[in-house]
Amino acid sequence: MAAEFTHLHLHTDYSLLDGACDVDKLAGHLSKIGQTAAAMTDHGNIFGAVHFFDAMQKKGLKPILGCELYICKNEDHRAPFNDDKYNHLLVLAENEAGYRNLVRLTSEAALHGFYRKPRVSKAFLAKHSEGLIGFSGCLAGEVNQHLMEGKYDEAKRTAGFYEDLFGKGNYFLEIQDHGLAPDKAVCDSLFKLERELNIPLIATNDSHYVAADDSRAHEILLCVQTAGSMNDPKRFKFDT
Repeated sequence: MAAEFTHLHLHTDYSLLDGACDVDKLAGHLSKIGQTAAAMTDHGNIFGAVHFFDAMQKKGLKPILGCELYICKNEDHRAPFNDDKYNHLLVLAENEAGYRNLVRLTSEAALHGFYRKPRVSKAFLAKHSEGLIGFSGCLAGEVNQHLMEGKYDEAKRTAGFYEDLFGKGNYFLEIQDHGLAPDKAVCDSLFKLERELNIPLIATNDSHYVAADDSRAHEILLCVQTAGSMNDPKRFKFDT
């Protein structure tokens, strides 16, 4: 029997001009290939929560509600904006308390922390972390950013901070392999962190569209986002 896999890092078309997973098409495809659950983790919002929940349940699938948060590097996300520096952090709602905190976090980010992106601070996250499960995130996550800069000790400190914030067993080191140059080096360091800190690993795919046939349409979508051109060889695109 093949090992089960559940997508826990997935961007629907509610990740505006970035994700291209049509929610209804996604639910149908998951059912067709025999998967039983999936998470919705759009960038900075949960606009698609009801749509996603209903579409998944209609196909007999388990919907998992989450978000890829923008965690600002300033201590106070409401402070006068002097930069837009942030890191990604993925969270999933484990229960109703987690869902309510997800609503609080995304609402606060959009209403009071918006500067180019809807951001929240670590302090605000700490006050609203009950019922949430956290992942270290993609290459734009704080842990991985430190690892890519060769700052292993800082990455270790950051991973320990988030484990304390979410609680033991509620924080995971997220490994991905999209065939990109930084993935291998980051993954090796994450395995080392897992051994030294005893923080469990979880494998995800940073999914932005449903099937290989959607890749060109997604590339065009990215051109719309960045005001780029498909004729420009240096345009922003996904390499794999």
